[in-house]
Parts: sequence; C-alpha cells; structure tokens
Amino acid sequence: MSNAASPDSVRSTNRTTRWWWVRHAPVVVNDGRCYGQTDHPCNTEDPAAYRRLTQILPREAAWVTSTLRRTHETAAAIVAAGLPGPSAFPGLDVTVEADLAEQHFGDWQGRTYVSLAEEQADAYHRFWLAPAVERPPGGESFVDLMARVAPTIRRLNERFVGRDIIAVAHGGTIRAAIALALDLAPEAALAFAVDNVSVTRLDHFPSDAGGRGNEWRVNFTNQPPR
Repeated sequence: MSNAASPDSVRSTNRTTRWWWVRHAPVVVNDGRCYGQTDHPCNTEDPAAYRRLTQILPREAAWVTSTLRRTHETAAAIVAAGLPGPSAFPGLDVTVEADLAEQHFGDWQGRTYVSLAEEQADAYHRFWLAPAVERPPGGESFVDLMARVAPTIRRLNERFVGRDIIAVAHGGTIRAAIALALDLAPEAALAFAVDNVSVTRLDHFPSDAGGRGNEWRVNFTNQPPR
C-alpha cells in the first residue's frame, strides 16, 4: 500500500485514534518450530531498522504490548534507537494486554513442524488446509484469536480516543486487527503478510465522528523499516 506519512502530518484535533501496529523482531529460537505463545526472546540486533522506525512512528503515543517478552524487547529497541517511550518517559501510557498475545497452538507449541506432520498426520494437515477454524489440540483457532483481540481493540479505542497508539504485537494479532478494520472473513485476513519489525497503520473513527459510513481506514500494511 502507500508509503507512511510523517507522524506530524496526521495529528489533528478530531477523535480519530491512530494505531501503529509493529510486529516484534524475529525470535531467537526459530529452528523450524511452532512457537505460538512460547515466551522466546527476540533478536533486535538491527540498528538501522530501529532508527528507521523512529522516523515512521509518532513521538507522543500510548504504548501497548502483549504479555510476551519479544514484544517488550522490540519496544525497548525502538526506544533505545531514539523514540521517546516507556523507559525514557515513565509518565507515558504503557499497557500490557494478555489478549493481544499470539495465537496459542496448544500441544504443538515447541514442536518442530516436521515432527508434527509425521505424528499428527490428519489433524496437522486439516489445520493448514483450514487454519481459520481448526484448533490444535489444547490450543485455539485463528477465529478464537480474532474473538479475543477485537474486544481489546474496541476497549483501547475508547481509552485512548483521539491519540496515537504504538502497539507492538504479533503476526496473528495484527491480522486480526486488519480483519476487524476491513470486516474480513478470517480466511481473507490470513492472506495478509505481516513481517517482523513491519508497521501497519489503522485509523479508527468513533461512530459519532461526522456520520462516517466506516469506522476504520487502512492507511498501509506491512511497511518495512527501510
């Protein structure tokens, strides 16, 4: 989609809430395993990428992360690169939301995809053929993920109405946010690419904001920090 506008150019006095979704940096342990909500650290050793993020993201924002450490470490790397944030300005809003965590893959978490394909056979292949509705054993489907992410976004829209929100989250979470904004079927939302350290910008308009027909505008998705 289109390139990001300067954060200063999108500030206004209306009640538009601007979401700047950032997917976390790559996890350190990713040797062909299904990690889901496994709490791995991430690799933030890309100074140029984080300097570029400080040029894309707004300087005065509410910060939101999931409970998983890879989102905290990514947020810290952005702040360390020069963007004012939680560690630099403790007075800024910092919200940790469990319901913005990645999809839970249940018994499959920590297992290699190769071993799952060999041992789970039919269940594993059903999941990848219809990933939106299928649940791994003891886990949740993408539809389940959407069901917990959407109310959280709506609640934060009310809390931070008219503000910028930098939300450092996960690929599945950001796809769920895109689905909410575009009113997409789950399968369609899964078609969006959301790369590590990319930015997705979604604007929310309150339902009473000038009688707009749609409460959301998608400015861009999956913008790389370069």
